[in-house]
Amino acid sequence: MPSNIIANEFIKACKVPIAAPSANVSGKPSGTIVDDIKLELDGKVDAIIDGGISDIGLESTVVKVINGVPEILRPGKITKEDIINAVGCAKVNSKVLEKVEKSEKVESPGMKYKHYAPNTKCMLIDISNEKKQIHRINEIIKINKNVCVIGFKEHKDKIKCDKYIEISSINDLTEFSKRIYTELRKVDKYNVSLVIIEGVSKSGLGLAIMNRLIRTCAYNIITE
Repeated sequence: MPSNIIANEFIKACKVPIAAPSANVSGKPSGTIVDDIKLELDGKVDAIIDGGISDIGLESTVVKVINGVPEILRPGKITKEDIINAVGCAKVNSKVLEKVEKSEKVESPGMKYKHYAPNTKCMLIDISNEKKQIHRINEIIKINKNVCVIGFKEHKDKIKCDKYIEISSINDLTEFSKRIYTELRKVDKYNVSLVIIEGVSKSGLGLAIMNRLIRTCAYNIITE
């Protein structure tokens, strides 16, 4: 049920249900700007409609409803809190944040062991204490040398890395979600050995962001 005007007008014009995957090759970061989509899908599809930059950046929320209780299989812009406010209850599937084995059957797109990932190895830093997180990142940089960091604007001068990508402010998760796939698509061009990504709070939109980053990093996570 898209909110995008172009998508809705396209559905009306077709007058049939539309199966609509994300604009990417399976397993790779989704396309959120038309230039990225052209690089990956030009010549593989009949047409590309440029609707501008994605408003949200992350894929939609996927839920199943059993006995009247919505269960989130893939979090998105529509959060657990939004669903509770609308219908009074909601729960999150345990596999949203927990590890999924390669051979395990999944219930929704995006629940695979590794997904949304560039070719370069990625590491997620999920430490709630800000000072400890910065210190841990700097330790990892010293060991690995040729590193790229995707982090917050507030930390740029505190993290000692030659290649630092300011993804957003700490408190601007909308900007983070809008830009993360575009930045992940760039990192393979930097010829680094490791991409370090700063984690966010797992509440609200942060749950969807962390769900994607966990798969991006194939569960390569530092928590202390």
